[in-house]
Amino acid sequence: MDMVTAIIDGCGVEVAKGTTILEAAKTVGIKIPTLCYHPDQFIKANCRVCVVEVEGVQLLQAACATAVNEGMVVKTNTSAVRDARKTILELILAHHPQDCLHCIRNQKCELQTLASEYNIRDIRFDQVDRGLALDLTSPSIHRDPNKCIKCGRCIEVCERVQTVAVYSKYDRGFDVGVAPALNLGLGDVACINCGQCVLACPVGAIYENDQHDQVWDAINDPEKHVVCQMAPAIRVALAEEFGLNSGELQMGKIVAALRQIGFDKVMHTNFTADLTIIEEGNELLQRINNGGKLPMITSCSPGWIKFCEHNFPDFLENLSTCKSPQQMFGALVKTYYAEKSGIDPAKIYSVSFMPCTAKKYECARPEMNSSGYQDVDAVLTTRELARMIRESGIDIVNIAPEEFDAPMGIYTGAAVIFGATGGVMEAALRTVYEVATGDTLNDINFTAVRGMEGIKEATVNLAGTEVKVAVAHTTGNARKLLEAIRAGEKFYHFIEVMACPGGCIGGGGQPIGTINEKRQFRIDAIYEEDLGLPMRKSHENPAITQIYEEFLKTPLGHKSHELLHTHYTKRSLYPFSKEQL
Repeated sequence: MDMVTAIIDGCGVEVAKGTTILEAAKTVGIKIPTLCYHPDQFIKANCRVCVVEVEGVQLLQAACATAVNEGMVVKTNTSAVRDARKTILELILAHHPQDCLHCIRNQKCELQTLASEYNIRDIRFDQVDRGLALDLTSPSIHRDPNKCIKCGRCIEVCERVQTVAVYSKYDRGFDVGVAPALNLGLGDVACINCGQCVLACPVGAIYENDQHDQVWDAINDPEKHVVCQMAPAIRVALAEEFGLNSGELQMGKIVAALRQIGFDKVMHTNFTADLTIIEEGNELLQRINNGGKLPMITSCSPGWIKFCEHNFPDFLENLSTCKSPQQMFGALVKTYYAEKSGIDPAKIYSVSFMPCTAKKYECARPEMNSSGYQDVDAVLTTRELARMIRESGIDIVNIAPEEFDAPMGIYTGAAVIFGATGGVMEAALRTVYEVATGDTLNDINFTAVRGMEGIKEATVNLAGTEVKVAVAHTTGNARKLLEAIRAGEKFYHFIEVMACPGGCIGGGGQPIGTINEKRQFRIDAIYEEDLGLPMRKSHENPAITQIYEEFLKTPLGHKSHELLHTHYTKRSLYPFSKEQL
């Protein structure tokens, strides 16, 4: 590898040729401010907050886009550099609402942080009120275009990573903005509600539809019996909201906090993740043995489901008919749990805590009412849960841990790994292998489907049948996989797709600041938890055996199909026909 040496603020550095000044400075502990830069995206160099002086070059250079050359001398902290950065920040702030205390990103805003670090107390430029309307059309994601700083990060993640491409820039100069095509609302275009744009946005221009006040209203209503479920990816990331490392927060502490907040019952989505494996595993075996539609594709990710409905309607029959664990739980809490507890289901208010903004959309789908009511009444993200804990004054780090409520709080390690890309596939294989072969797996760790690689493949021998499987995370990778299948270049029996990078641990409802490095930490924490549990296969969960004996009777049976399975809808890719345009 070719190396180059340079001097940055008097410090000698040696880095690989092609390394930017920004990255080189980090190696010697020098922080250069950025706004449009994102570690998982291409270089944009359009905000210019990262400008530095390079000896021998007349103009200030963008550190994020300038490579280190042999013998280069860089200064990052001269008066000219500081003045330029402050002027750039003031210009941005002059076109930005000064409502930090009211903003959902208060204290988690990159622009606010830089303004504080550069001691900006007065703005020398006239304040411009753009007066643009809020976009509240989506059940999952809201937009305030007045706060957009045109960094382009949302455009890139939506177009390059997810290949959904609903965002683009419009107009020029001071009037430039970012919006869906024809300046439509997110709810009016083929947005999949994944929320990756929320994580990419450095300010409060894109944010989740915050519903935690509605949940407080339900908790405070004496007529309501409020039950909650929590997805496996919540625990590992919630720790970050309270200054801990990924996965450091004990599950029992979150349970205790939720009880203290006022939930009547605290249960776990992992219970229905185990149930999903039983239903989905049997569905896969039925398709393989009876000539059903293959490949079967998992249906746990609502962002992926909507992406498929818009972009690959010819694959809708390939989707597993199983509802996601969230929706299975919602249907059962207002039927099985209501019946078992003697509670009127009309009085049950069902809340789920999810790492995913698309779950807000999923629970509002018209078909998600097989209990006779809306199965899940409200979905809160990891960020919204953190807000409730803070508002309650709970010291979650030091609170005494408590246990989940039975029966829908018992789960296995197979359910836990649902939170990571490849986890649903591995959980399914642990059960399907033993059901199909009658043998006990000596090693239940299917490491071939783990990791952050975009598309992973494996072959498993099930009672003499070579079953080919694939795992994709991000809808961009899902697109590549389905196009290869459509072209006849690939064949699989079973495919797992998760819409978000890294799977649910990287969902759009996770803590602000989620990048691929943190996603890997969360994945590691997920598998560590699985490894430490006494039960690691879904079919070993005694509560699952119990619900079939008492209520569902048999996998893929009448009751299961009524409550746990669903259908999908072909959707247009464009909001208007050619005639309308």
